[in-house]
Amino acid sequence: MAKTTYHDLDDGALVEQLAEAKDELFKLRFQLATGQLTNHARIRQVKRDIARIKTELRAREIAAAEQLTEENA
Repeated sequence: MAKTTYHDLDDGALVEQLAEAKDELFKLRFQLATGQLTNHARIRQVKRDIARIKTELRAREIAAAEQLTEENA
């Protein structure tokens, strides 16, 4: 994955990106275990991408909850 601004994507695209990143991380770990991995830094990059996506999803979840609270108040 290239450096992406995740806040520009909709929720569905973020969930899809998260699934792709998790799949890529699984494959990279498998390559590492079998000694086929050539770019060890890629594991770190993918982990950070996963964290960024999860952070954006959580921020949206919190914003939605705050909006509901404001509407009910």
